[in-house]
Amino acid sequence: MRGLDYYLPAMAMLFIQFIYAGMSLGTRTVLLQGMSPRVFIVYRQVFATIVLAPVAYFSGRMSGSYSLNLRSFSLIFLTSLIGITLNQNLYFEGLYLASASIASAMANLVPALTFVIAAFTGMERVNIRSLRTLAKIVGTVICISGAASIALLKGPKLLNAENLPSKSIMGSEGQNWLLGILFIFGSNCAWALWLILQVPASASHPDHLSFGFWMCLMATLQSAAVTVFLEPDPNAWKINSLLEFGCSLYAGVMGSSVLISLQAWCISQRGPLFSAMFNPLFTVIVTVLAALLLHEEIYIGSLIGAIGVIIGLYVVLWGKAEEVVKAKDERDPKSMVNTTEEGKVLINESSEKAYCKTDLEEPLLSAKSSSHY
Repeated sequence: MRGLDYYLPAMAMLFIQFIYAGMSLGTRTVLLQGMSPRVFIVYRQVFATIVLAPVAYFSGRMSGSYSLNLRSFSLIFLTSLIGITLNQNLYFEGLYLASASIASAMANLVPALTFVIAAFTGMERVNIRSLRTLAKIVGTVICISGAASIALLKGPKLLNAENLPSKSIMGSEGQNWLLGILFIFGSNCAWALWLILQVPASASHPDHLSFGFWMCLMATLQSAAVTVFLEPDPNAWKINSLLEFGCSLYAGVMGSSVLISLQAWCISQRGPLFSAMFNPLFTVIVTVLAALLLHEEIYIGSLIGAIGVIIGLYVVLWGKAEEVVKAKDERDPKSMVNTTEEGKVLINESSEKAYCKTDLEEPLLSAKSSSHY
């Protein structure tokens, strides 16, 4: 009989999805109440930097990698600019204009988009004669088609539309729904590119805690510069309620600090594929809670598109899983893979832990690919 330790990674991933859902809904709430998305991003990164600073300092002192050379600084600056500043500004603008449920559904596009970018840059092997490669290609097409359905095939509206306050730089009319989808899609592209950029950046500065601190610090400065340019009104920087302060603190501490460590632990125990399989659960939780608590508008076409994105995600993951199984089999076919009488492949838990160390070179499902925050 399996003990509690066996189920801890699954329980932790379930906990992570609920925390992400709470952060998405809380952010959507404060944006609807009038908080600027760009100001929210700055405060979030400030809190994350404050939390990571002492931990990263002592970790860097012990490892001797706290300081940066010119190459490391340039790579981390570019990574934070694309993966945090650009990504979060596009994402929260899209979250504001569209809805939390749609934003969570489109987050499942990230593995497929990462595969496309990695294939073009030569970091992902593409062999059209391989079944696993075809699965990733087909899954990518399904994901993108589902995202197009979310944007274009609304269908009957299940809930009444909300009246948005005029805090978006694009206005608040109902026709900005499509614009919000495009913002979220652009955010997913930036996130996918960020995953790939982390390969050379983390190799140049291997201390993960110090790496995370420098990214948050640079993103704080970058986001502040963007906000000063786009928010000329100094009153936009005011925190007008305890809810705005609490959501900013929650997003910074939990979303940018605690959850990264918790998710990294889960991946070290069960591998990146195990972590990515929980992505659609985040979509389901957000959709249900957004409909109940925020009375968000949900369309039949959007629901069908979200299902398509999730199906495409699992097809891509299946293609990647086949590649993982083959890699393990080439390393040690006896100890790593067992075959049942029906021909199904079973992967030993110990080999899963061992393989996740080598999977860092595969950016499709890296340690941070299952988080869109």
